[in-house]
Amino acid sequence: MGFGPYFLLATLEGLVTAAVLALTALGLSLVFGVMRVVNVAHGEFYMLGAVLAWWFASLVSGNPALGFLLAVVLSPLVVAAVAFIADRLVLKRLNYEAEGTIVATIGLLYIIQQLALTFYGAEARPVQAPFDWRIQLPWFGYSAYKLFVIFASIAILIGTWFLLRRTNIGLIMRATQIDRDMAQAFAIPVGKVYAGVFALGAGMAALAAVLIVPIKQAHYLMGQDPLLLSFIVVIIGGLGSLRGTVVAALLIGLSDGIISMFFSPTLAKMLATLLVALVLVFRPQGLFSPGGVAAR
Repeated sequence: MGFGPYFLLATLEGLVTAAVLALTALGLSLVFGVMRVVNVAHGEFYMLGAVLAWWFASLVSGNPALGFLLAVVLSPLVVAAVAFIADRLVLKRLNYEAEGTIVATIGLLYIIQQLALTFYGAEARPVQAPFDWRIQLPWFGYSAYKLFVIFASIAILIGTWFLLRRTNIGLIMRATQIDRDMAQAFAIPVGKVYAGVFALGAGMAALAAVLIVPIKQAHYLMGQDPLLLSFIVVIIGGLGSLRGTVVAALLIGLSDGIISMFFSPTLAKMLATLLVALVLVFRPQGLFSPGGVAAR
């Protein structure tokens, strides 16, 4: 095979990575954009979504599409409920103070991780894809499910943009982000908005995990890389910028796929780290300056 087939395969794999990374990073960016909270437990919400996806899928025998459908509906809802409760019991009591919430979410990280280890176990477990078709491309056949992940992520990102820019919910979120005290003066329940945003961010991470778990097995330590890459994406793209999150996720995902294919995964990670350093030095606000809650 020549250069073309390898480049196409690397690009497709990079797009799959970028699609899932965009969803995960967007959840992190939303939480910071509205609440000014750095959620260090974000990767564990991702992991919890994958573990729950395995559990829900295992409840249904027969057609794997039914188990996957159950997982894609219930896993993000359960993770969002866990995040909502964590916000009410912990973050709210800290008044969303920056240093306190970082320490609290670190504690939440270890609690979720150890609970998963206790009840789920240390072994990695697969979730069967809802379908195993292959689409014939010019040089090779490619997984239809991986293409589904790309298009599903695009649809979710468009839906998120519509929610933020074209609905009253998005307007309330932006008002809360811009001036918390003024929002309270206009009878906006800021505490409930914060809890809802924290739940939404965690639910998006869980949804990304459900989409990827038929490709990568569920494991109780699988939240570490997504957390690091999500921070890289939001730093490059700009905290609170939807457009910046998508562009940075594409940049990191495609570079990871192509560089890993032709050189090495280590080099891809090194270049991503170098890019973060350059952004922090020359444009610390990110490539796209945030204009509200994921406004751009």
